Amino acid sequence: MGGEGHHDCRLDHCHGGGLGEHPATPELTNRLRRKSRRVTGARQAILNLLRTQSHPISIRGIFERLPQGDCDLATVYRSMHLLEGMEMVKRYEFGDGVARFELLRDGDDGHHHHLVCTRCASVVEIEECGMGQLEERMAAAYGFAAVTHKLEFFGICPRCQGV
Repeated sequence: MGGEGHHDCRLDHCHGGGLGEHPATPELTNRLRRKSRRVTGARQAILNLLRTQSHPISIRGIFERLPQGDCDLATVYRSMHLLEGMEMVKRYEFGDGVARFELLRDGDDGHHHHLVCTRCASVVEIEECGMGQLEERMAAAYGFAAVTHKLEFFGICPRCQGV
């Protein structure tokens, strides 16, 4: 799969339904204020950009899409770390060493799965999750509590198959 940088531009993101529109920028900035965080120009620019993304995006991808001079790469890293800690974004790892982030709606835990093409890195969101019963069985069998999971699927998309 592709690495950091322009490879994010190739990510296609097909929603399986149910995700809805991302919140408006004022709602996002209000979430920052409610948690006693300043709404800096850089944070607002990053939130505005994340609102327009229909797929998880890397920090470098965010930086490259921001208007030149809005903020430096270190500021994007710090801002994404803050937003992740505030549960405003969710981090995804697709096995290529590049963390990608997706904006979360207020109260959304971002739980869904992805089907990732191993050739072009296109991404399809998978809404359904049938893992609840397996989690319960594992918890009971091994004495664990609060069992959760992260699960991504990989394959070759129709475009790369030449279909």
